[in-house]
Amino acid sequence: MELSKLPDSLSFGKKPDTRPVQVEFDRRSMYYTMTANHFHSEYELYYLFTGERYYFIKDRNYTILAGDLVLIDSEEVHKTANRNDLIHERIVLYYQPAFFAALPAEERELLLSVFRRDYPVLRLNLQERLTVEGLLLSLLEELMEKPPGFSLRVEQIGAELLVLTARILLKKEAVAAEVPSPSQLKLTEIVRYINTHYNEPLDLEGLSARFFISKSHLSRTFKEFTGFGFSEYLTLTRIKEAQQMLRGSTQTITEISEAAGFDNFSHFGKTFKKASGMSPRQYRAIHQNGKTNGG
Repeated sequence: MELSKLPDSLSFGKKPDTRPVQVEFDRRSMYYTMTANHFHSEYELYYLFTGERYYFIKDRNYTILAGDLVLIDSEEVHKTANRNDLIHERIVLYYQPAFFAALPAEERELLLSVFRRDYPVLRLNLQERLTVEGLLLSLLEELMEKPPGFSLRVEQIGAELLVLTARILLKKEAVAAEVPSPSQLKLTEIVRYINTHYNEPLDLEGLSARFFISKSHLSRTFKEFTGFGFSEYLTLTRIKEAQQMLRGSTQTITEISEAAGFDNFSHFGKTFKKASGMSPRQYRAIHQNGKTNGG
């Protein structure tokens, strides 16, 4: 299967019949930046066939080139944006947590290890790239032709990709991280501060004073660095933390709203529903086996 023979978009495994491994292939020739759902419970394997992208993950911005694998942990904030070339072709595999839960412990830890590295970008050598692309093109051929058993084959290839990636990482030293500029280091420091002080009153004026950077410069460079506006990122971080508390704590929803940094319960409810597609109470019911706590 040649990449050029594929349609501009292919997908597999999405709702309503969610599969353990989901796939998205896209060929884009115009400006594109992610606009929604910037974190999710699935583990994500991203491969760039052609073009260049910026990828913000957790608290750093990475340059992604053709042939790079990006491996994103569950619930990790991330966002892609254009770099130099608007034209790019990429494939994303989303692995449901249930995919790993069904495996024996040793195999589960091996596959999950690829998503739990300090540096989430794997720059492949030519031999590794040809092997990875061979698997991915086989997967896309299955989606194009849909032979009997293609769904199972897609999931098998998804597992094979993770095994291959884990073995590559075990054989080679970690890819040398790009040396960040002083400006990038400053912004990483700011993002990390937000990530640990999300439950406190935060605004651009206060951060600019704390980090000795003008408010206008901070606003502009924060957007360039992360792909998010400051308020958008702060809200996203607070919602992410609220989701974790709703899944794992016995606090009331009102208490969680306050602990996540929201000073208005009504605003929390509206913002949470917009980001999550459901109310905090519904979210808790789903993730705590239908048992809700008052709020």
